[in-house]
Amino acid sequence: MEEALKHSNADYTEIRIETDIHSGLLFRGEELDQVGSARSVGGIVRALVKGGWGIATFNDLNHLEDRVADAVECARLVGTKTSRLAAVEPVVDKMTVELERDFRGVPLSEKMKVAEEYNEAILHYDDSIQSTVVLYKDRYRELYYANSEGSYIEDHRPYTTVSMQAIARKGDNVQRAKESNAGKGGFEIAEGLHEKALTAAKQAVDLLSASPVKGGKYTVVLDPILAGVFAHEAFGHLSEADFVYENERMKELMLLGRRFGPEFLNIIDDGSIPDQQGTHKYDEEGVKTRENYLIKEGVLVGRLHSRETAGIMGEEPTGNARALSYDSEPIVRMTNTYIDKGNSTFQDMISDIELGIYAVDSLGGQTELEMFTFSAGYAYMIRNGKVAELVRDVVLTGNVFETLENINMIGDKLEWPRSGGGCGKGDQSPLPVGIGSPHIRIRNVVIGGR
Repeated sequence: MEEALKHSNADYTEIRIETDIHSGLLFRGEELDQVGSARSVGGIVRALVKGGWGIATFNDLNHLEDRVADAVECARLVGTKTSRLAAVEPVVDKMTVELERDFRGVPLSEKMKVAEEYNEAILHYDDSIQSTVVLYKDRYRELYYANSEGSYIEDHRPYTTVSMQAIARKGDNVQRAKESNAGKGGFEIAEGLHEKALTAAKQAVDLLSASPVKGGKYTVVLDPILAGVFAHEAFGHLSEADFVYENERMKELMLLGRRFGPEFLNIIDDGSIPDQQGTHKYDEEGVKTRENYLIKEGVLVGRLHSRETAGIMGEEPTGNARALSYDSEPIVRMTNTYIDKGNSTFQDMISDIELGIYAVDSLGGQTELEMFTFSAGYAYMIRNGKVAELVRDVVLTGNVFETLENINMIGDKLEWPRSGGGCGKGDQSPLPVGIGSPHIRIRNVVIGGR
């Protein structure tokens, strides 16, 4: 890699080589729908000339100097401006990991047996369970990175995830519930999840007899999962600098120094937190990850950067240039995004609510600039200061900036759900990310229902 970089006369050049070993399987109902394992080796060269990027991907590790030449030639065809990369100190480092139980040594038949046990537990929980979706995946990436400024990094990144979804039906009423476990560890992450499987099954069955929520405006308490998803989807993506500088309206809205919430509101992205799903010591540009405040004491104070967006906007790089695999270029992505803890207990939050909603878990949602729509996995009514009956079909909609202003209590316990989901952006999905939050309370939330 070092020798190949000597052949470049671009403003900047980098090479990333990866080996990727992964396996996975999927049950749908009683059928094993997918199963397999694979190993791949490949790399990418990126060259920057007069502000234009050239890219060359490859699977043959021989003649790297030719791939460098290809990338430089492409960059020269598109470069017409001045190259602007934020400066970082070159680094030479090597990271290794020790797994409690390395999934690369676990037979595929054993992985299938564990997933099948969870699948059977859900299917046989109740006669109303009609189907399931049980997924197991593992992946081990070895990354080798070098650039023309003298950086050289080796990194090992394992990841394991299990997702279990129960689907229950009574007549034309179909309800779903899910549980998952994921993390940067070995096969131990997939073991011992029978209780989670039964929890998903029970929740799906219970939702069959739950009433749909009545639509209207409520004071809503979000659990840490849904609050974390809100922080990631509704606000985190707005903080990605490539989105901001390419959108004139977002430049006006996401103005540093603008107040977005109460003084006790802090939203942070931090790729250096130990053992979280979005944690790496360096991003895919060799920049060290760190704690990045996005909102501090209610005020917008930062955003997430690659070296290029930081250079263009005159700000510091934050270690948020991430890529899904060797054939993907790094783009600005979140790592572990969370709402920091406050000082309210859960009982404090619900005690003075005459009629409200406690929304739990997430079935997904969508955002369009500052507008969002999220579906809770399920919810409970809050009546006279107490959590009451289970309700379903809870959809939260609103403007993210108004919603941040309406946060009036934040819980005193920060939680990191070990969900198996991933973030999608620019055809790179699912990228492992961490979401965290305490419980949060929000006034005047619009709830769709009947």
